[in-house]
Amino acid sequence: MTYEREAGMVSLDRAIDPVDPVDQVELADPVEQLVEDDDLDHDRRRRHTALWVGGLIVGLIITVPAAVGLGPAYVPLDTVAQIVGRHVLGVPAEITWTPAQESIVWLLRVPRVLLGAAVGAGLAIAGVGLQALTRNILAEPYLLGVTSGASSLAAATILFGIGAGIGSASLTGSAFVGALAAGVVVYLLGRVGGQMTSTRLVLAGVSVGYVLHALTSFLIFASDDPDAGRSVLFWTLGSLTLATGQSALVTWAVVLATLALLLFWARRLDALSIGDNTAQTFGISPTRFRAVVMVAIALCVGAVVAASGGIGFVGLIIPHVARMCVGTAHRRLLPVAALLGAIFLVWADVLARTALMPQELPLGIVTALVGAPLLFLLVRRLNPTE
Repeated sequence: MTYEREAGMVSLDRAIDPVDPVDQVELADPVEQLVEDDDLDHDRRRRHTALWVGGLIVGLIITVPAAVGLGPAYVPLDTVAQIVGRHVLGVPAEITWTPAQESIVWLLRVPRVLLGAAVGAGLAIAGVGLQALTRNILAEPYLLGVTSGASSLAAATILFGIGAGIGSASLTGSAFVGALAAGVVVYLLGRVGGQMTSTRLVLAGVSVGYVLHALTSFLIFASDDPDAGRSVLFWTLGSLTLATGQSALVTWAVVLATLALLLFWARRLDALSIGDNTAQTFGISPTRFRAVVMVAIALCVGAVVAASGGIGFVGLIIPHVARMCVGTAHRRLLPVAALLGAIFLVWADVLARTALMPQELPLGIVTALVGAPLLFLLVRRLNPTE
């Protein structure tokens, strides 16, 4: 006799997790065997995820000091450790490095690497959330038009001095306001008749993104300053050159808060990623839940873009790589995606500042050059029916 799992209903993790494709089993003693199988399977998946998370944490711990030392002016790893240790712990007492090395490590590269890790993690978890909301494997932070909104207002600040009255924070402040404004417009366009579907959300985001991208291009064309136009182009392609300790801490705070919220909503994201009918079966209002999650993701992406400009492919590629590692259940997917995104973007930034030394490449160019082949490999792995 065939018995369905959990007294007639397939569990939500089983329904969406490709790691465990079997939903029905032949049993002699169904109740006892199901409990035993579920316990064993849960332990196996938990150990598998713990190994990935632990390994990626170790990888990030190794990545950060290594990336701090690399650049046009190379700083040995032991010197990096001594400089950071003196500023954080007050040891060693004796200074054996030059003032130039200390400035490069503590004032320039430590904030840059920390910000890069925060930006990579933020874009990755935003991509995970958007792909669940829209049930679209190509969804990424650009989909909401938030990146385009930030770019448009930042371009207006650089080219025409809009918002310059707030001082040195004018660029990041303008970018954040532009990102939030774009998110509000997408929300209003996507919510019709009190309902917000994944299709409307995608169409609204794409439409707003194209309009704002055209606006940014128009602002560059209308400006008489070629150097300012070049600055806008460099910023819209992404860069961590404006990183400071404060911007890194603020971005990390926003990213960690967003990650905590998405982990709290993990089961709901699992249900919504299957379909609206499944979500309603579990007592979830798809429209209301999409609105709440979209606001959280828009705030996260707005903070990230305000700090680093527009960086593509991270929010698209990293979620798929994370799914290949630990499956699709969001309570496992989100932390792995965050760590993968952090490591990926830190090394992408190392490549951006060392590939054409002493010149620096826009970070978006590097992520696109690395991400496009990965996307092609993912397409090759898809089943013919997908």
